[in-house]
Amino acid sequence: MRTRETVHCRNPDPDKRGINIPRWKFDVIRGAILGVLAQNTAGVEFKRLSQLVRSHIPEHTVERLGSISWFTTVVKLHLETTAEIERIPGSKPQVVRSTTPPDRVTKGTE
Repeated sequence: MRTRETVHCRNPDPDKRGINIPRWKFDVIRGAILGVLAQNTAGVEFKRLSQLVRSHIPEHTVERLGSISWFTTVVKLHLETTAEIERIPGSKPQVVRSTTPPDRVTKGTE
């Protein structure tokens, strides 16, 4: 039986368990999130993030992903735990931004 490589996505809330997702989905969503945030250095409202992420993913990949909003949320939370992105303190609604300079962002596989 062939095993699929997965990524354990952590949650910044220590009381919540993480979840395993396929590596290819993680890479696609991570690359799209970092791409969106590299283009929007002031940050992006979380409620708009999934829509912007979708626009960074080829249509044939969108069809294979499943719920982009769900995967965007899971990967966003993981990226917060690894300090690749951060919530802007005191922002309401929630705004996230990259902690990496735009010229140093690496995209995942698409």
